[in-house]
Amino acid sequence: MCFVLPIFLFMGCTEDTDNQDEEHGKIETISGTIQDQQGNSYKTITIGTQTWMAENLRTTTYNDGTAIPNVTDDMEWVKLTTGAYCNNNNSEENIIVYGRLYNGYAVTSGKLAPTGWHVATNDDWNLLKNYLIERGGNWDGTYSGDKIAKSLAAVTGWKSCADAGTPGNDQATNNRSGFASLPGGKRLNLGTFEDPGSSAFWWTSTLADDKLYGRNLNFNWPQLMSHVGMKEGQSVRCVKD
Repeated sequence: MCFVLPIFLFMGCTEDTDNQDEEHGKIETISGTIQDQQGNSYKTITIGTQTWMAENLRTTTYNDGTAIPNVTDDMEWVKLTTGAYCNNNNSEENIIVYGRLYNGYAVTSGKLAPTGWHVATNDDWNLLKNYLIERGGNWDGTYSGDKIAKSLAAVTGWKSCADAGTPGNDQATNNRSGFASLPGGKRLNLGTFEDPGSSAFWWTSTLADDKLYGRNLNFNWPQLMSHVGMKEGQSVRCVKD
């Protein structure tokens, strides 16, 4: 292993359909677009029965129009017990590529996703994972076990890794699902940032006691992994209701 608002419009379209025949079925994807409560436009991808944002959320307001605080100071971030967002490394340049990072309190507000959408639940992620595995979405074409990281990862932007089956290896073969995840990093519990390139972290809206479940991809692991937390700054993907 390597080390190293407002109303929005949903404008579903069928600009690009990718059907890959498999012994156990086929991966079916349909692309489209939506706008969030601020008018930010996002690509979407319908994978099986689910329609996901194909980009990370970028809004700075809740869906009722309330502003979400942008907290840049490390110590202030650590002390938060209410919703907030930041940009990785507090850089505006990171927004378009990676979206914004939100703490878990912003997710538990229940008002982060555009109307008609929701922050992906743990079950949403499991449905996506199982759909891809059952249709040969593992990097080695098998139909069991979790080796779907490459199917979810974008074809560029990941730190290089020599290990077969990882997002950082042979990146041109990534993204069979159209999910197009980029390694936007995260904000750690102490308020410092993990630089983009190595990993992608997303909150779910599913609580585990007083914490939220999350999902993550690393450049040097073939699996879609799980974690829990609340104070970190992580990306968000939404799913159509």
